[in-house]
Formats: sequence, C-alpha cells, structure tokens
Amino acid sequence: MSEATSVSEAEATLFGRNVYVFDPSMPMGEIQAKATSIFKQMEANEFGGERYALLFKPGTYNVTFDVGFYTQVAGLGQNPDDVLISGGVNVPADWMPNKNATCNFWRSFENFAINACGPRGETTVIAVSQAAPLRRMHIRSPGGLWLFEVDMSTGAGGWASGGFMADSVVDHQVLPGSQQQWLSRNNKYGSWANGVWNMVFVGDVNAPSQANFPKDAYTTVDRTPIIREKPYLYFNQGQYEVFVPALQKDTQGPSWSNGSPTPGKSISIDQFYIAQAPTATAANINDALASGKHVLFTPGIYELDNALRIANADTIILGLGTPSLIPTTGQPALCVADVDGVSIAGLIIDAGGVKSPSLIEVGPSGSSASHASNPTFLFDLTVRTAGRNTNDVGIMINSHDVVGDQLWLWRADHGNGAAWDTNRTKNGVVINGDNVTMYGLFNEHHQEYQTLWNGESGRLYMYQSEIPYDPPDQGSWKNGDTNGFASYKVADTVKRHEAWGLGIYCYFRDSPTELENAIEVPKIEGVKLHHLTTVWLTGVAGSEITHIVNGTGDRVHASQPESAMRQTMKGFSASPA
Repeated sequence: MSEATSVSEAEATLFGRNVYVFDPSMPMGEIQAKATSIFKQMEANEFGGERYALLFKPGTYNVTFDVGFYTQVAGLGQNPDDVLISGGVNVPADWMPNKNATCNFWRSFENFAINACGPRGETTVIAVSQAAPLRRMHIRSPGGLWLFEVDMSTGAGGWASGGFMADSVVDHQVLPGSQQQWLSRNNKYGSWANGVWNMVFVGDVNAPSQANFPKDAYTTVDRTPIIREKPYLYFNQGQYEVFVPALQKDTQGPSWSNGSPTPGKSISIDQFYIAQAPTATAANINDALASGKHVLFTPGIYELDNALRIANADTIILGLGTPSLIPTTGQPALCVADVDGVSIAGLIIDAGGVKSPSLIEVGPSGSSASHASNPTFLFDLTVRTAGRNTNDVGIMINSHDVVGDQLWLWRADHGNGAAWDTNRTKNGVVINGDNVTMYGLFNEHHQEYQTLWNGESGRLYMYQSEIPYDPPDQGSWKNGDTNGFASYKVADTVKRHEAWGLGIYCYFRDSPTELENAIEVPKIEGVKLHHLTTVWLTGVAGSEITHIVNGTGDRVHASQPESAMRQTMKGFSASPA
C-alpha cells in the first residue's frame, strides 16, 4: 500500500469484530498499542468470555507485545518468513506469584517469524502450559526460545506445564527450563537444553539422545509416521484463502524449511461459511455444512441447540481466536460421519448445562470404513468440563485411522463450581476406532479412566495426565475392588498397541487416596510401552500412585527422597504371565 492506513481499519474485514488484520502500512505504534491493550484485558482473564485474533499480512513489523488468554497471533503469509515481527512476541507469567505459568492456557502462535530485539532483550519467552501451541513458527531471536520465565530478582524459574510445538524452526537454543513435559514434533532447532519429567521428540532435526533416560527425560522417535499439518488462513494475491497441507508419511523436520513451500492445496474463503457470534446458530451452520461449505468460526462463544453435523468428506472446521462451542440440549457439539478427510482445528468445546453423552463424536457407533489414505485430523482442541456442567465423555472416536494433534481434555480442577459432585465427567477420550494415532494427548482430572483405548493398533506419542485432585475419600474412587481408575487404559481385548513417553501425576488434595496402577494394558506381546513416568506432585499424607503399570513399578508417595516423588520405567512389554 502506498499510503498509511489507520489501525482503526484493522477490524473492518469480512471476519467481523475481534479479528484484527494488520498490514505494514499501519503505524507501528498503533499496532503495538492495540495488541498491548488486548493483552492487559486478557492477561489474567482465565475464564472470561472475550476472544481475539491478531492477524498480520506479509511484511515486517517493528513491534513488541505480550499475548494473554484466548488470543491467537498468526501470520497471513503462505510461509512463516513472509511475516517478521522484529521486536518481540512473548508470554510472561506475571499474573500468578513466582512467575508461575501453570495456568497460562488457551492462546496460540502460528505462521510467522520473530526476531527479538530492543528493550525486552533478544530472547523469545513463551511461558505457557497446556493448549498454547506453537505451529509454523520461525524463532530467529539470538537468545533462542525460552518456554518458562525467570524471576530476574531471584534467578528462580517459575513453574510451567506445557506444551506443544510443531512444524517450526528455532535458529538457536530451546530452553524448556522448568517445563515439566513437552511434545516437539517435526521441528528443527540449534539445540534442546534440558528436560524435567517427560520431553518427547517425534520427527525432529537435532533432537537430543534418549540414551540416558530417565536421567535425561527424553523420548526420541526419529520420524513422524503420518501427519497432515493444520490448515491455516492466509492472504494470497488480494484474497483470503485457507491452505490445507497434504498428508505425509515418515517425515522429519518442518514441512516448509527446505526451500520449498508446504505441499498441499488452497481453498478460497468463498467456500467457507464465516460464523460470527452471537448471530450464527446451529441451524445456520448445519445448512451451510449440508450445502458443502466449510466453516470458519470467528472469535466468540457459540451456544448450540443442536449438534453440528459434518457429513461431507474433506470438510474443514477452523477456529480463529480460540472460539468456544457450547451444546445446550444434551447433544454433542460436533458429530462427524464416518467419512474421509475431515479436519477440525482451533476450538474449545465446553460442556453445557444439560449433560451430553460426548462433546465430540467422530464417527457413529459401529463405524467400519477404512480412512487410511485420507484420515480425519483433530488439531488444537480443548474439551472442557468446568463450572457446574457435566458430560460422560469428552471425545468419542468411533472411526478408524483418526489422528489427534495436540488435544487437551480437561475436567476443571479449579474455578467457580469445580467440585467432585458438580462438574462430573467419566472419560476424557474413548477410542473405539482402529489405527488411531495421537500426538500430544493431555488428559486430566476425569473421574474414571482418563483414556480408554478399545481400538486395535493404536499409537500414542506423548501423554500427560493428572488424575483427579478431588476424590473426597477412597470409597468414592474405586473401580470395583481396585483403588482408583488407571489414567491410561488399553482394553483387555486389544491385541496391538504402542505408546511412547507417558507421564502420569497425582495431587490428592482432599483425602489420602491411592491409585493402584497409573497404566493398565492387556498381557499380550503386541502391546509395547516406552518411557513411563509417575510423579507425586504433592498431596495429603498417605496418598500415592502404587504402581506404574499392571502391578509393576514402585510407588510415588512423598516429595522426598526423589525416588518417592518420581518413578520411571524404560519400557514395558506385556507378555502373558
């Protein structure tokens, strides 16, 4: 553009309010002021209703700003280096004491480059926990990428409990610091500095060696067996389009960093129904889906009096600015038919006031079609049961060949109304389909099995799970005669299953509760587990995880000595007794 454009025009696009589209002609001071005002509103707004997307057209931006709750920052180029923020984009951990980032959830960073410089220093600091993914990023900052924040007055690092990064390049070092766990998939970095409990690397370039596990808390898988990177919005020759990356197998490194663009196809924004809250209804959206449209949700909260029904193959459901979908009549928010190639990305699904059997259903019960050549993908989804709301299952996967990439299934452990008898939910995910693959499954605080895997030939890469904090007594949390429900349960009928990098933690806050086994799997040679960790975070005296898997592995029950706090197993192959 030849003339400067006021930032007041950034919201005047087809995406409506709370989507700010910046371009390099706008005054940098105005862009920084707008981003900073949004951060001040959202820094501590953990359960607020506001949602924002900050989108940057190709060019260079000399701005520095921080990112709070329910905010997406994304570049609108086809490749990350098309948008450079020279200054800084950071996530601080100032709103909780001691630089504690363990509640820095629900924000995202996608498809741009950062070169940190100026008064905030030369390091990019993204101090986050779950549901704060970095995708298609190029961190050029000379000080590298820190995944936690240091209190400079004391030199101590604040706690952090992430996290996920994929399809990205960090030119220098990644310093996780205090990060408890992380999944790094198809990334390239100068070096990776450390691990605490459970760092998993899949298809990375320069991944650290796993030879010294558990002293070094690394699990390294050389190649990613199957992936389609997340669809993303971009601006191409004056038009908005959504780029849909191609399905790839046995990959290593980012999809875009070898000098060639990510393989895939573009879909015109004209092929999308652009949903805006509060006017978009379930009926409107279902009519659009039935007519063959894709759906792009803009920032907001969508109360749905009917399930959204996705019946056409290759449908894209894409969220901007972490929108929330809330079913209000006891149905799932999303029901996917047993079809090929659906992608659902960038949404929060909240339980409503009427109990739903599940919040997302992928394939009806009894689904049997093969989707091996064109799987359905679930990207960057939070399924949340909070307040006084209930459901049975977060995600019910009945279709075969589904791939999950960064899912957080969370029964709230804090916030208004969160209590054992109020926000009730049985399972985070139930997987009935065969050949399902999960990258970065975060599954916490549900009241029975966190994960119940009934399907054959499942694969999991990185699992993080805190079991429920709040059983009032042992009698309230028993599976028949067994103390508690295993977090990760592979059904007794399964013949083949393999999982890498599982971390399961306890904090029994309200009673001296025991969990017999963190993991339960069938006693058969086709089931293989690699690098297992249990941790006693803290809790009432007498509480514990008694075993890691199937009655093996020592208990965790106290903060000292270290062996009482953390136990590990390099592997478990469940051969018959």
